[in-house]
Amino acid sequence: MKNLVIYYSRSGENYVNGSIKNIEKGNTEYVAEYIRDNFGADLFKVETVKEYAKHYMDCIREAQKELDNDERPVLKKYLNDISEYDNIFIAGPCWWGTYPMAIFSAIDNLDFNGKKILPIMTHEGSGIGHCEADLRKHIKGAQFTKGLAIHGGSASKSENTVINWVKKSI
Repeated sequence: MKNLVIYYSRSGENYVNGSIKNIEKGNTEYVAEYIRDNFGADLFKVETVKEYAKHYMDCIREAQKELDNDERPVLKKYLNDISEYDNIFIAGPCWWGTYPMAIFSAIDNLDFNGKKILPIMTHEGSGIGHCEADLRKHIKGAQFTKGLAIHGGSASKSENTVINWVKKSI
């Protein structure tokens, strides 16, 4: 079984435990690394050409505009082929109830037939939002597992939770 984690993660200004703080590593990156380190996954970090605003409040306004307009931000690089992978983890922060639109930029043109999709969302209180339903709209021919919601402020200490969920899911 070969695993791939497609993820977006934001460092710098973030909303953490009720206030805006600077964080050195994005919450979702911790989760992606736990999967890599414990299950031998390859990582694909989604990075936009035009970076999101450094200030958190400006960033979420940009994110809402992208969502409202169903935009697909241009990425620095794209995956062309995921045929060698069995399990595809799709991970990102909860922005307005779903993944950042950059995640959809990364997955829109991939062939997911026969793959197992494992959704993961880091959040500050909204849980998994509607990311699972949104993935099902965009991805055809795949099997979906029940997703995992990780509280962002606890992501750096969530390794055991992630490991247990992956063991049950793959």
